[in-house]
Amino acid sequence: MKMRALWAIVLAVLQASAFEYGLQPEKVNDSVYCFFGKPEVMNTANNGNMVNSCFVDLGHAWLVIDPGPTYAYAQEAWNKITAIKKMPVVSVINTHLHDDHWLGNGFYIDQGVDVMGSAVFTEEVNPNAVTRMEQRISKEAYAKTSPKLPTILLEQKKTLQLHINGTEVRLIMVDGKAHTSGDILVYLPKMKTLFCGDLVFNDRILSLRDGDINGWIAALEMVKKMPLEYIIGGHGDEVNAAAVDQTYDYLVELRREVAEAVDNGEGIDSAVKTIKMEKFSSVALYKEMHARNVETAYRMLEWSDE
Repeated sequence: MKMRALWAIVLAVLQASAFEYGLQPEKVNDSVYCFFGKPEVMNTANNGNMVNSCFVDLGHAWLVIDPGPTYAYAQEAWNKITAIKKMPVVSVINTHLHDDHWLGNGFYIDQGVDVMGSAVFTEEVNPNAVTRMEQRISKEAYAKTSPKLPTILLEQKKTLQLHINGTEVRLIMVDGKAHTSGDILVYLPKMKTLFCGDLVFNDRILSLRDGDINGWIAALEMVKKMPLEYIIGGHGDEVNAAAVDQTYDYLVELRREVAEAVDNGEGIDSAVKTIKMEKFSSVALYKEMHARNVETAYRMLEWSDE
């Protein structure tokens, strides 16, 4: 009885949170639930609730794909998902290096759950540095958050075939730089479901700042050839097989127009002003991101043989 009472106290402490996001899970298919973020940049209004965090029902345990932007977010999402089905979390997977997707690691690590991510984390992420999230959201929302890196580091040039609770899970390491230099695709063949992290945006304009336009397009072309019913990105709530199209079409047109500008001897300042790609102008964050993406793509392609 004493142990039960102690466990009840532990659960109560875990479920209590000083900050509330008001998260609500959405059912994607029979096995997948996601918390979909807003098509915004991180700020003190959304406090990082602008990314996607997903849970896969493996029958006797949950698999987490990206635990979100803060300790409080991860804790609240866990509370919500275990209210649907009370099961432990067997593992957490970080799809890439951007802190809005993995700063929730600490909540799960505190519970003894292993977190898998690219070995590139140790090369490119300084756990002692001030994070973007800490700089841009409220102190209340960021409380208890600390940059805890994955506990299991995966070599980026390998594809791993795992069996977790009897479910096949393939971790496809993107070779080279795409959205980042450490992108991981999480593929569940039986469910015909693929988690792409930030290789896929479908409700806002993407950011090319840490990526490589050629590597990103190549990764998406691989995705488009896979037998999928559900494609779940890092931003946006479109989850069907066409979810990849906005990102792919934007990058292909961006590469073509910037390459033409470079070939025609148009300078970078002029290209940033003239390459508008108006059909994407109504997509969220176009004004904030597009000109920067043109400049980034120009610098990539200026010396490229593409």
